[in-house]
Amino acid sequence: MMRPTDMKDRPRRTRRVRVRPIAGLSFNKMIPNMLTLLALCAGMTAIRFAISGQFEASVTAIIIAGVLDGLDGRVARLLKASSSFGAQLDSLSDFVCFGVAPGLLLYVWTMSRIGSIGWVIALLFGVCSALRLARFNTQLGIPDPPSYAYNFFTGVPAPAAAGLALLPLCGAFEFGPTFFQSPYLCAITTVSIAALMVSRVPTFSGKRFRVPADYVLPMMIGVAALMAFLTTAPWPTLLVLGLGYVATIPFSIRSFNRLRKAAEALRAGGVGREAPPVLRAVEPPR
Repeated sequence: MMRPTDMKDRPRRTRRVRVRPIAGLSFNKMIPNMLTLLALCAGMTAIRFAISGQFEASVTAIIIAGVLDGLDGRVARLLKASSSFGAQLDSLSDFVCFGVAPGLLLYVWTMSRIGSIGWVIALLFGVCSALRLARFNTQLGIPDPPSYAYNFFTGVPAPAAAGLALLPLCGAFEFGPTFFQSPYLCAITTVSIAALMVSRVPTFSGKRFRVPADYVLPMMIGVAALMAFLTTAPWPTLLVLGLGYVATIPFSIRSFNRLRKAAEALRAGGVGREAPPVLRAVEPPR
């Protein structure tokens, strides 16, 4: 029989835990996540500018975050560097840049004058942004939507909602704060935009938009003209772009409903064997 002293003298067997090393990534595959982190830094910088009262700089930082947010996904697809990690990081960045930063900016700029109501509206904007992004994340693993829904978002995207929420500031920077800095005007517009974010309203998506060959050159000239206006008269240009986006919402609803009815009629056998041209135009490439 083994004595207790002998048991103490025996070396104890320790269980080795194998640590899985982090897989290496090429620099190209890290570029999309770097752009996302730069957008996050721009959003946090916008919060700093808002707190210090530098409102034009804060709006500019949010716009820069929007540009970077539009680039990271496209760069990821071009470099074939899409990943679930990048998708989650992008959503977290969007919440800060287009949910927290605009709500806080609007509160500090004008809605603080109506007290707790202004803060509740700022919170509502951030909460609706988080809910929209959470709804988007839960749909990542869902099979592809029907073909007629490819060119549409469900509700207003968070970057576009942030841009719409900042329209009163753009108007105040250009035409003066007499009308645009009204806390009640900002409260109404902020609540309306927050509702559009979590709504089921279909809005146009440009991710699958293809420019016909005959319109490539005119579009490039138009983009150059737009950049010229943005550098010389940024605030009225942004105001026109925001109002133009709002004007497209009725057309997106009409187009979505027309395509959905055409698809339903096709499934029910109410049309011929060939899909109508308006439906074939949005079928995904094979």
